[in-house]
Formats: sequence, structure tokens, C-alpha cells
Amino acid sequence: MPQDSLERLIERLEHAAVTLRANELPTDRAAALVEECARMAAEAGGELDRQVRAADVPVAPGQMALG
Repeated sequence: MPQDSLERLIERLEHAAVTLRANELPTDRAAALVEECARMAAEAGGELDRQVRAADVPVAPGQMALG
């Protein structure tokens, strides 16, 4: 996932947060939006993990390596 795709996911999550905070959605639509946010957050987290692993950055002192 390119960086711009990650930025779009972040923008979508921020927009969804604003929408949910407005408290104007019917319950079923709000629940569906929360589920979509969870999916997008998992996708973004997976991409960030891939980027970190691909960067081959040395582990900081006191931290354990992932994987």
C-alpha cells in the first residue's frame, strides 16, 4: 500500500470519527460505520507493520524485535 493510500485511510477514519461524534446517524448505520472503522484501522495497522519490517530498522535498546 503506497503512502498516499495510507493517508486516504487516515482521512476516512478522521471523517468517520467526526460523523460518529455528531451523533446524528441511526444506530444501525453508526454500528456499520464503527465496523468499517475497525476494518480500516486493521488495514492501516497492517500496512504500518509492513513498512516498519521493510525498513529493516534496528531494534531500539530495551525493546524486543517483532516477528
